[in-house]
Amino acid sequence: MLLLQVPAIDTTATSLSATTAAQPQTLQLFDLVAKGGWVMIPIAFLLFSALYLIFERFFVIRSQSRYDANFIDNIRDMVAQGNIKSAESFAKNQRTAMGRVFEKAIGRIGSPIREIESTIETVGQIELSRLERNMGYLGVIAGIAPMLGFIGTISGIIRIFYDISLSDNISVGIIAGGLYEKMITSGSGLIVGVIAYTGYHLLNMMIERFTLALEVNAFEFIEVLQKPTNEPARMR
Repeated sequence: MLLLQVPAIDTTATSLSATTAAQPQTLQLFDLVAKGGWVMIPIAFLLFSALYLIFERFFVIRSQSRYDANFIDNIRDMVAQGNIKSAESFAKNQRTAMGRVFEKAIGRIGSPIREIESTIETVGQIELSRLERNMGYLGVIAGIAPMLGFIGTISGIIRIFYDISLSDNISVGIIAGGLYEKMITSGSGLIVGVIAYTGYHLLNMMIERFTLALEVNAFEFIEVLQKPTNEPARMR
């Protein structure tokens, strides 16, 4: 009787190969960014620029817009007592935007009220301009970054269909594979735009709070000077 010998099938190797093939491929962040193409370079530059501007302006605005809650009360008391020089030195030593505004205003005591108000307004505008320095770039980045991302996506789609026209091979795999790579630029541009847009408005909110505090303190300061009982305090 003849025995037919059937070669044994290596089920272990087959199962391992099937398992390996079944495992989804994972994308690393660096590889994903690299697939975006050359447009990712200016988008990355805009990202670092936006982060630098946001943090730089945040620390400047926070340090320059701070003031003591009793700041205007101390100045009011000094002015009411006729200590004009002390009040001016007190404001100067604050080394903040609020201090510089009232340092100039106190130096105008003795002049007509309208001139003092004009001084507060002028110096206040100068200090606000210093706080807002370079913030316009954040607005520009918020608008440019998404458009750069769309440009990268559109150019990639054009390239995909150009390659299809040359190869005369319409495959879902080819189209989807190339398209997801080009959509990376759109996503990256939108992310950078959102970061710049959010930072711009958060910084503006900080400046608006400082502007309101400056207006309130300026009103109280002018009110002190207009009181008849403080007439001697206007004399140097």
